[in-house]
Amino acid sequence: MGIEKVLLGLADRILDFDEASLSILQEQYLKKVSDFTPTRDWERAIIVYFLINSVRVKNKIFNERLASSNANEMPKVMRNLLKVVK
Repeated sequence: MGIEKVLLGLADRILDFDEASLSILQEQYLKKVSDFTPTRDWERAIIVYFLINSVRVKNKIFNERLASSNANEMPKVMRNLLKVVK
């Protein structure tokens, strides 16, 4: 099974969760992430935290696009969320 296929399957599974439940989990994982330990558990916590955050950002962008009067124009808030990370 290729990496892309695994990641797409993971994305499908994550999209099935509701944002309210994910938000509660995100707070728990923020605490775990804040308590750095050089362990696999800490690394996993970082990944989980950002997966949850990605769903929240996706929902924000999605809702703003639906609310936008011109679907072809990217809302200002969405432009601010999307930054190149080096």
